[in-house]
Amino acid sequence: MGETLPTVTVNRPDGTVLDGAVRARHRRHRSTTLASTTSSRPVTPSSPAARPWAALVVLMLPVLLVAVDNTVLAFAVPSISESLRPGGTELLWIVDAYPLVLAGLLVPMGSLGDRVGRRRLLLIGATGFAVVSAVAAFAPSASLLIAARAALGFFGAMLMPATLSLIRNIFTDPVQRRKAIAIWAAGFSGGAALGPILGGFLLEHYWWGSVFLLAVPVLVPLLVLGPVLVPESRDPEPGPVDPVSIALSLGAMVPLVYGIKRIAEDGPTTTALLAIVLGLALGYGFVRRQLRRPVPLLDVRLFANPVFSGSVAANLLSVFSMVGFLFFVSQHLQLVSGRTPMEAGLVLVPGLVVTVVAGLAVVRVVQHVRPARVVAGGLLLNAVGYGLVLVSGSAGSDVGLLVAFMILGAGVGAAETISNDLILSSVPAAKAGAASAVSETAYELGAVLGTAVLGSILTAVYRTNVVVPDAVTGDDARAAGETLGGATEVASGLPDSVAQTLLESARHAFDSGVVITSAIGVVLMVVAAVIALRALRSAE
Repeated sequence: MGETLPTVTVNRPDGTVLDGAVRARHRRHRSTTLASTTSSRPVTPSSPAARPWAALVVLMLPVLLVAVDNTVLAFAVPSISESLRPGGTELLWIVDAYPLVLAGLLVPMGSLGDRVGRRRLLLIGATGFAVVSAVAAFAPSASLLIAARAALGFFGAMLMPATLSLIRNIFTDPVQRRKAIAIWAAGFSGGAALGPILGGFLLEHYWWGSVFLLAVPVLVPLLVLGPVLVPESRDPEPGPVDPVSIALSLGAMVPLVYGIKRIAEDGPTTTALLAIVLGLALGYGFVRRQLRRPVPLLDVRLFANPVFSGSVAANLLSVFSMVGFLFFVSQHLQLVSGRTPMEAGLVLVPGLVVTVVAGLAVVRVVQHVRPARVVAGGLLLNAVGYGLVLVSGSAGSDVGLLVAFMILGAGVGAAETISNDLILSSVPAAKAGAASAVSETAYELGAVLGTAVLGSILTAVYRTNVVVPDAVTGDDARAAGETLGGATEVASGLPDSVAQTLLESARHAFDSGVVITSAIGVVLMVVAAVIALRALRSAE
């Protein structure tokens, strides 16, 4: 017997009505986004689902905000130090509280969005983020600012998985979805470009709290238009909330990210290594619990799918390459070329524009070239970008770095767009929140590892090769021997001849570190490209 189709009616824009059988035949001949066959509510052009691109514009607001927020705080740290006078530990937590809480809660919040509704969670997160941002802007003490930063991490974890999972459910056509994800990824690049420029402008004209107040005008339109333009979606058969799994996820990610960040700052200290071991142990416990539960917080069996796991790895490594590259480029532009933070940001804009353009262009390319080859090609472009720095024998000129960054940006744009699309398309739509959270977690880990791994190697090579003149002693000698920034600051207070000797040695040591980290970047990206070709070969 043939399958009996449900007699669901759907109003078409031209006023006609399709019953279930006709709609099934219609869908075979023409892609449509009218509605799911499980809904009996008519979908008209005035309903949210009929305006997917308008919904995407609204969803881009929190994406831009989070991307800007990731880069803008670094420029405000000196002003915050001067105004609130935090201790060394307090200043550390002002910087770290947000990413630690964010990384720990991405997976639980993504799963929670599948259960309670992704739009609902997005609006709750936007409301909380806007309110807490205003509190942070006027924080009278370092302790209150730390608490506000932690709260921003809590609400920020609601934003990013919700935006990507909503895109997965709004755009059912694969080509449109890839284009939407390309625009979503472009929001990160655009925000990263705006962060230094906007931060530099605000801090030149206003007080440090202005960088936090940015959230209010950005999120208010989302709160007003989101309920109108963005359709709600959730898992139709959600499992119960599992507090133990949430605690294990938070307990795994927070010490892991903390340990990696501390290694980047202070080297492999006992505290940092113990934190990483604790995070890995709790992560193992989290995985074991998910495998035993009938409805897990995160279905870790998804990683058995090579397309899903390979795409997550490509996502992580693309971000790793971008952040690792920016780590030494930003120092070169400011400490060697003598540019201001705002000027350095402007130099990087062409590369970020290429990232955006490549992400959009690859949507057409992947219609004719298999996704595995596109992702692998993007990772190989990353290798070429690092290779240009490597063959120059040093950090090179600003123009050379700009060209290398543009090539790397093209690779990141291509690999990020397709890997994010494959992450979402390789799982059921009902699990989009959890899959989006995994993608966001890979992004956060890639950013942390890019700084920690390549940054730590660069710092270690610098410390080995720098020669501090005998005339520099005490704390000045230690600062000059630690980082290029320390040497530059110490040199500003020395006699010209001694300062020039110190700066030449420091810059040579820094360039030696750049050469080694670039070589590692080349090898890592080539290996990643080979892995992507194998893992993603079944992707369509």
